[in-house]
Amino acid sequence: CAARTQSEIEEVAAEIRADQGQAAAVVTDVRERNSVDALFERAEAECGGVDIVVLCAGTTGPRVPLAEGSVEDWERTVQVNLQGAYYCMRAAVPRLQERGGGKILSVGSGIGHRGLPGYSAYAASKAGLWMLVRVLAEEVRGDGIAVNELVPGPVRTRLASRVAPPLPRGAGDAFEGEWLKEPADVCELALFVAGLPNHGPTAQSFSLAGRAL
Repeated sequence: CAARTQSEIEEVAAEIRADQGQAAAVVTDVRERNSVDALFERAEAECGGVDIVVLCAGTTGPRVPLAEGSVEDWERTVQVNLQGAYYCMRAAVPRLQERGGGKILSVGSGIGHRGLPGYSAYAASKAGLWMLVRVLAEEVRGDGIAVNELVPGPVRTRLASRVAPPLPRGAGDAFEGEWLKEPADVCELALFVAGLPNHGPTAQSFSLAGRAL
């Protein structure tokens, strides 16, 4: 379990261990290549190898018109959402090849498919991530590595609250036809995709969004 906030990932790891699972909490900043490399080295040491990688680090950045926003905020959003994913993919691929195959699941966004005013950095970085998924999928298809995108739509998290107004669970048209998911709803989709054969669907976008991408 990797993120910047140690207390949160330690809590998640403790829950996994309490449910008879194996887990390690590794403080990681995906903007730093050395931090990402250290994460994958730790994963190999703890688990004996890498089989499935879920990329879900993300930030929206402030909602502001492109011409009025901060260059620093724009760059930070792209660094987290796109460059961070690249660092993780780059570290993951040789390890998955060594294992004879595996999965990379990248959490994308409907905004990366259709855009949203005020979120140029977020939309551009998520659109770039979707293309990165498709390119990598073709590059490693022969290695038995499936690379796919998960598009959750609005989920009840701190990040989503910056993008969408509050939605009741099951809401229909409150936010462009979307419905608000709980994190567990997204986990069900991730587990489904992770359980498919390594030679199965790749370069695909699996969506829980309430409208067409």
